[in-house]
Amino acid sequence: MIDLPVASMDVKDFWFSLPLIVTVSLVYAATRHELMGPILSHAVRIGVWIVGFMMIVLAVLLTISWFT
Repeated sequence: MIDLPVASMDVKDFWFSLPLIVTVSLVYAATRHELMGPILSHAVRIGVWIVGFMMIVLAVLLTISWFT
């Protein structure tokens, strides 16, 4: 049986990243725009970018831990 680091983590640990992603993306977008519409659309794009980057890092770390 393969012991993956993700398998030992609870799902609740991933919920801590949600408020951080929302906060960071809203603050970053608010520093670039003044109106609510552009802030929200830019925040969604940045949030998707952050989640995608986190998934890539997770995949790399899982690959490294699988081969070691």
